[in-house]
Amino acid sequence: MGKQTVEALIEGGKATAAPPLGPALGPTGVNIGQVVAEINKKTEAMKGMQVPVKVTIDDEDKSFEISIGTPPAAALIRKEADIKKGSGNPLTDKVADLKIEQIIKIAKMKEDALLGNDMKAMCKEIVGTCQSMGVMVEGMDAQGALAAIDAGQFDAKISSGKTELTEEEMKAQEEERKKMQEELEKRRSEFEGKAKGILAKFAKDLKKARKAMTDEGIPMVIINELAPEEEKKK
Repeated sequence: MGKQTVEALIEGGKATAAPPLGPALGPTGVNIGQVVAEINKKTEAMKGMQVPVKVTIDDEDKSFEISIGTPPAAALIRKEADIKKGSGNPLTDKVADLKIEQIIKIAKMKEDALLGNDMKAMCKEIVGTCQSMGVMVEGMDAQGALAAIDAGQFDAKISSGKTELTEEEMKAQEEERKKMQEELEKRRSEFEGKAKGILAKFAKDLKKARKAMTDEGIPMVIINELAPEEEKKK
């Protein structure tokens, strides 16, 4: 006998027999309750995110296999860091600071999609993604965190597979995130004030205004917001 496949996008940990999953599984004759329970168990750590799910059902004995896709690493990092987006200027502006346990957690969730041969190498891949988002790890920028991993600083935690933070660690992390956001907002306000002053000085020459802003070290994202480059003539 053959097999049937049902694919759906569900919210992590919240699959139900309602659409889109239930109606698609009904005609297969599989035990929907068991499928839903297994999916929720496998996607518990992905609450709040849309997760691709594939259910393969054996036509003869109605047994089933479930494979769970995962969101991009960047989406998982944003969730762990509790931020809506990465930094617009990741080299200078840091938006969050993750613990190595959270890096391990993300690496485990993305294990099938990563290239590393072991968990240590996989963690380094996730830290690499943090670098492009302006997310720190254990108080270090990504390059520092990668060096620390290579030096064996986190070997014990990586070997243990620990992925959860203590209540105290989560509280401290939240306070640090708020502090970083406040500092970013303050820096942005300062940059915007400086950029507006330059724009007023070179009001009739946008090209000179943009160059002056760049020379002053104003982030390009702010320059483009306040002085968008003129569309090139065809």
